[in-house]
Amino acid sequence: MRLNGGLGSLSLYCERRLPHINIIRYVPFSVDFLRSLFSRTLGLSPGEKVLDELTLDGVARYILSGKCKNIICMVGAGISTSAGIPDFRSPGTGLYANLQKYNLPYPEAIFQIDYFKKHPEPFFALARELYPGQFKPTVCHYFMRMLKDKGLLTRCYSQNIDTLERVAGLEGEDLIEAHGTFHTSHCVSFLCRKEYSMDWMKNQIFSEDIPKCDSCGSLVKPDIVFFGENLPARFFTTMKMDFPRCDLLIIMGTSLQVQPFASLVNRVSNSCPRLLINMEKTGQVYVAYLSTCDDGCMALAELLGWKAELEEMVKREHALIDSKDAKTKDKEANQSSRSTGAEAGKSDKTE
Repeated sequence: MRLNGGLGSLSLYCERRLPHINIIRYVPFSVDFLRSLFSRTLGLSPGEKVLDELTLDGVARYILSGKCKNIICMVGAGISTSAGIPDFRSPGTGLYANLQKYNLPYPEAIFQIDYFKKHPEPFFALARELYPGQFKPTVCHYFMRMLKDKGLLTRCYSQNIDTLERVAGLEGEDLIEAHGTFHTSHCVSFLCRKEYSMDWMKNQIFSEDIPKCDSCGSLVKPDIVFFGENLPARFFTTMKMDFPRCDLLIIMGTSLQVQPFASLVNRVSNSCPRLLINMEKTGQVYVAYLSTCDDGCMALAELLGWKAELEEMVKREHALIDSKDAKTKDKEANQSSRSTGAEAGKSDKTE
């Protein structure tokens, strides 16, 4: 058996030899027939059609059909840029393009574990600028919160270290923080590994001290994954459970350039729809909606009939954050005032 054909046609050339007889036939066939033949032979059958059309409308109809029950979100820095946090690689505005003041040998060094152990100062200076708690979650973060509230979110796999998913209402069980988090910190010494809270690390960073372990004197580092470190064990164990049963993969705000995170896209079944909401197309996706993540999520929410609910959630949650921040600032101002008064009283007595 062999294939013959030119640009416009294909045929299957079959030769069957019988005693004293040669039978030669040309059987015309279509490309679809060939694709089907190879799919069945190699076990690559695409299965039943899931989306009625490869558009955002098609995705919305699928979600509303009731057949979509296990959504996984894969997200990167692009979902937080509207909160004021720069992404990493955008020319001119990305984080790596604006690190000159730290006198690094190369931009990525600020997240290299070996460089950090010798020169921790640049990382902690950057951490003061980008520390969680100074920014509000975006529309995209709250859209994922809505998926959770409606029982549709299996898990959010995030490359981000800004903790905005948690601020928006996703909890530890809802999240795989693939590149770690500021939520906890540990001593870098393998013989110690003492754990420290987020509040402890925040106090150290904003006092401009280099955080040191009070047990052994080694550096203390937030539990974010630096180049040269392993991803959290939970990343590997949970993905084996989640992705085989995923029936919609939503990818937002990531260029899918960093492994092994990027390879997660290939862990869903061939029939699982993949929606990309991003400024540019990347990876193997079925449906690409090219826009900011906030605009894409709001457009999808509108098609789902959730737009007003999402807008109200964002307004309500941002108001709560503002109120909490105002109370915190008032408390700090009162403490500062009392401290200043006490110092003045001591000075008067001395005089």
